[in-house]
Amino acid sequence: MKFTCLSKGGGFHFPPCHMLNVSGFRILLDCPLDLSSLAIFSPVPVALEAHESLDSDSVVRKKQKIEKTLDANDLVCAEPWYKTVKNLHLWDASFIDVVLISSPMGMLGLPFLTLSKDFSAKIYVSEATARIGQLMMEDLVSMHMELRRFYGPEDTCFPQWMKWENLEVLPSELKKIVSGKDCEELGAWMRLYSAVDVKDCMRKIQTLKYAEEACYNGTLIIKAFSSGLEIGACNWTINDPKRNVAYISSSIFVSTHTMDFDFLGLRGNDLIIYSDFSSLDTTGNMESDDTCFDPVTCTSSNVSDDVNNLEEIAASLLKDDESREEMEKLAFICTHAFDSVRAGGSVLVPIDRLGIVLCLLEQMSLLLESSSLKVPVYIISSIAEELFAFTNIIPEWLCKQRQEKLFSGEPLFTHVKLIKERKIHLFPAVHSIELLTNWQEPCIVFCPYWSLRLGPVVHLLQYWRSDPKSLLILESGVDANLALLPFKPMEMKVLQCSFLSGISLRKVQPLLKALQPKLLLFPKGLRCKIQISEANMIFRYSENETLRIPSSKESTEIDIATDLASKFCWKMLKQETITRLDGELFMDQGKHRLLSGFQPTDSKQQRPLLHWGSPDLKGLLTELSKMGITGTVKKVIDDAEPENAASIIEIVGPKKALIDVRENGTVIIAANDNLASHIFKAVDIVLDGL
Repeated sequence: MKFTCLSKGGGFHFPPCHMLNVSGFRILLDCPLDLSSLAIFSPVPVALEAHESLDSDSVVRKKQKIEKTLDANDLVCAEPWYKTVKNLHLWDASFIDVVLISSPMGMLGLPFLTLSKDFSAKIYVSEATARIGQLMMEDLVSMHMELRRFYGPEDTCFPQWMKWENLEVLPSELKKIVSGKDCEELGAWMRLYSAVDVKDCMRKIQTLKYAEEACYNGTLIIKAFSSGLEIGACNWTINDPKRNVAYISSSIFVSTHTMDFDFLGLRGNDLIIYSDFSSLDTTGNMESDDTCFDPVTCTSSNVSDDVNNLEEIAASLLKDDESREEMEKLAFICTHAFDSVRAGGSVLVPIDRLGIVLCLLEQMSLLLESSSLKVPVYIISSIAEELFAFTNIIPEWLCKQRQEKLFSGEPLFTHVKLIKERKIHLFPAVHSIELLTNWQEPCIVFCPYWSLRLGPVVHLLQYWRSDPKSLLILESGVDANLALLPFKPMEMKVLQCSFLSGISLRKVQPLLKALQPKLLLFPKGLRCKIQISEANMIFRYSENETLRIPSSKESTEIDIATDLASKFCWKMLKQETITRLDGELFMDQGKHRLLSGFQPTDSKQQRPLLHWGSPDLKGLLTELSKMGITGTVKKVIDDAEPENAASIIEIVGPKKALIDVRENGTVIIAANDNLASHIFKAVDIVLDGL
C-alpha cells in the first residue's frame, strides 16, 4: 500500500487531501478548494472605486511600493480564479479509481475532476453531505456569476493577472499565496465551474447512509461513519483481502446538532490514517521541525493511563465538556451582538458553518425574546430557503437530542418556528425587492463568508464599515488584516471567534487506545505535541511525501465451495500441509472465493504442478534405465561453498545430458527436447508432487 499526503489543508474550510493506493486501486480522499486564496482579489464594488487597470503606469507605481504595507490597491482587480489542492493537478485524473468525500467542504473542488473527459472514478459521499455540498457549490457559482457581471468575460483562457510580468510586481505576501514558495502552486489555479458542471458532477456520485456497505470492483468494502464535525460529515473504513484501513478526518466527539463521532465503528482495523490537523491551525506549518511543544500525554487531568476498559474509555471520550464550551462561546457571541443592537448598531455574521449558524440562531432568538427589543434577523443567500428546509427533514443525521424533538412533535431546529413567526427572514440576494421593502435597522444579518470577496457580505461591509456601533463576527484562522483590507479605514467593531474543528490533543491517545490499530499513519507536525505509544508501528507523514506501508496480514483468507472442500487430499510440505484444488478463483465483496469450475475429463492423469524434496539418485537411475537411458553419478564439491555440494548424473546414452541435483533444487540440462521430457518424467516419478 502507498500513501501520499497531497495537502494538509487549512482548517474547517480547507480539509486535508490524500492519495491512497490499496490493492492496486488509487483512492482520493477529499477534493476541497482553498477559498482563503480568494483574499488576493479585490471585491466588487470596492474594486471599481479604488483600483486602476494594469497599465504601465500602474505597474510602475506597484514596483515602487512593493515592499510597503499592503493596501487595497495591491489586490488583484480581476475576475477571481479558484485554487485547488496544490499537488492534485500533478496527478493524472484517469488513474484515480475511487473518490471518498468526508464533508461538504471536501467536495467543493470535485467538479474540476469530473470535468475531465478521462475521469471515470467512482465517487462515494454520504447522502446529507452530497445535498449540502451541492447547495454550497450552487451558491458559490451564483455569487461568482454576480461578480462576473461587473468584470465581463475574459478575452482569453489565460487571465492577465497571471502573466509573469504582473506576478513579478505583486507584493511578496500576495505572490506567496498565488505561486507558493517555488512557484509550484501556479498550476493549481482554475476558472470556476458552471451550474451545469455541478449537475454533471452530482450525477456521478453514489450516496451512502452511515455504516452502509459499498463494494468497489468486488475487492474494496467501503463504509462511512459519522465524524460529528458537520451534518453528513464522516470518516471512512476501507477493507480489502490484505488489510483493513480506517481514515479519521477532523472529528468532534459530542456535537450540539449532528450525530456524534462514531469512533467505535472504526475499531478492528489494522491501519489507521489520522488526518485531523485542526490542532495545527494556530501553531504554524507541519513541516517545521524547529518548534517543539510540550507533548500531551494521558495524565490524571484528562484521561488516566489506568483506564483500560473500553466502556470507560468511551465514556471519557464522550464527555460533553467540549460541547458545553461551544455553547458558552455561542452565548458570548450573542451577548456582544445584543449589546451592539441595543446601542443602535447592526450585526453582520458571515459564517458558512451550517451547524454553527443553526445554533447561533437559536441562541440569538432566545436572547431577543427575553428582551423588549424587536430586531429582525435576515438570512441572505441564494440557497437559504432550500438549505433550511432540508435541515428539518434529516433526523437520522442529527444528534439524539434533536431526534427526540421529532418524536415529541417539535421541529428539529428553532428556525422553523421563527420563520413562521416572521422573526427570521430568508432572502436570495441583497438586492431582492422583498428585502429592500422589509429592511429595518438595526438588524442581524447572516450570509456566506467566502473570504469576504463574494456575495452579500461585500455590500454590507461597505455599507456598515464606518459605523462604530455595528459589529462584524469573523471566525478565527482567517487572516483578518488581508480579508478586511479592501474595507479600510474601518470603524466597525470586529469579533473573532474560534469554533471546535476537530479532536482535542488530550483525546488523541485515548482514542487510539480504544481503536487499537496495528499500524498508524500520523502527521509529522504532531510528533512534538503528543506522545503516541499505543500502536505497534507508527509511520509519520508530511506533505508531498509517498510512504510504502507493509501489509498487516501474513496470509489471505479464502472461501472455498463445499464440494471442493470435500475433495481435500492433504500432503506434508516441510512444516506445512497443502492440497491441490481445481476451480475458479474470483473476488466478491472483498473476499477471495474458490468455486467449482471446469473439470478436465482425464483429471486423474493431471501432472503435478508442484514438486518438493531431492530425488533419490538410485531410484532415479532405475527409472531412467527403464526408459533406455543410461548414466553415472558423480559428486562435485565447491571449495568456496563446501556446504553447497552437488550430485551430477551424467547421461551418456542415447544422447548426452546432465542432471544437477542440489539441496535447493534440481536442474535438467539437455540439448534434445525429447530426452529432457523423458528425464523430467523420471524425476516426476521419484519425487513427491501435488
